[in-house]
Amino acid sequence: MTRTRGRVARAVVVGAVAALALAGCSDKSTDDNGGGTANLSIQPLVQIGPDGKELPKSAGTTAADPAGDGKATCAPLNLAMAGPLTGGNAALGINVLMGVKLALDKHNKANPNCQVSVKQFDTEGKPQNASGVVPTIVGDQSIVGLIGPTFSGETKATGQIINDAGLPALTASATNATLSKNGWKTFFRGLNNDDDQGAAVGAYLANTGGYKKVCVVADNTDYGTGLAKTVISGLGAANDPSCAVNVKEGDKDFAAAISKLNTAKPDAIFYAGYYAESAPFVQQLRSGGVNAPFISADGSNDPEFVRQAGAASKDAILSCPCGPAPDKFAEEYKALNGQAPGVYSVEAYDLTTIFLKGIDSGKVTRADLLEFVRTYSGTGLSKPFKWDATGELSNAAIWVYQVK
Repeated sequence: MTRTRGRVARAVVVGAVAALALAGCSDKSTDDNGGGTANLSIQPLVQIGPDGKELPKSAGTTAADPAGDGKATCAPLNLAMAGPLTGGNAALGINVLMGVKLALDKHNKANPNCQVSVKQFDTEGKPQNASGVVPTIVGDQSIVGLIGPTFSGETKATGQIINDAGLPALTASATNATLSKNGWKTFFRGLNNDDDQGAAVGAYLANTGGYKKVCVVADNTDYGTGLAKTVISGLGAANDPSCAVNVKEGDKDFAAAISKLNTAKPDAIFYAGYYAESAPFVQQLRSGGVNAPFISADGSNDPEFVRQAGAASKDAILSCPCGPAPDKFAEEYKALNGQAPGVYSVEAYDLTTIFLKGIDSGKVTRADLLEFVRTYSGTGLSKPFKWDATGELSNAAIWVYQVK
């Protein structure tokens, strides 16, 4: 182990103890698929602020309950969920949908006179697909709120349509920072954006990790390019532009990139993109003899990354503006959905709960529900929720995880 790798290892072990004590949360484990991953899981290490430094522990607060008081009355209503339910990154959308379903299940069981359902719309995470789906959503007047879209590219492609229809759209996962700069009044983000995440993680790697030479790999999605830019800013002098690598969504052969990184001999590699590509990328890194620490973000922070990358995923550092799942939530989620929660599951549950609190208070039109969300202030399982005029959270933080 090099000196720099030793420093970050010690830092994250200390952080792991603090974070697990703070969160009381379950990890995101994987099932063995024959690739030797049965004992590997994504575990929370530490929560960091914008400067990359560990945040102090916060006092526990009571999270909003989607069940409410059980006295709600309303005509049957629908929410919509739009995101990838099939395709290479389907797990990220399924995590969101299952979080929505858990909140609705708890609400509907407690409130027999106010039943709210979810209509699900598969986009495969592709902007062109979302552009065909969203007009159907906004044209369905039974739908009073949208959880999504899931990815930044599809949100960028459809945000104006959603805004023009006055449909409140709460995304649990679209993190590209420019989304909140379009003047949309219906857009609300349930987690920090990539400017926040990238800057914090870059600073964490350069300062706490002590890495002196980091090569940044970026895919060509709105998410990947935006995240890479802010990670580079946060890294400062630790970023080595001479070994930067660009890949494309859908790539599976990374031989040229691996050769370049092998020659560069970096202290660490940061990958900005989704697990469908980052999993084979890290496999090819390891088989190609590149043993530098591998770091990625929320697009890779899912059990599917571990399942697909197998043993090559071990020790990977994965950030996310999403929080880990508390034990009780994880138990309820698995009982309903048949699998453990993944990235964005808790945020989707919290955002659905906010919609339900509005509906239970009599806000059953798009316009009324939009105003309810705009002025909402409360605590969820993942974080406090209060939005500014652009749809950004007024206070949130970044989690760092590790595959162990």
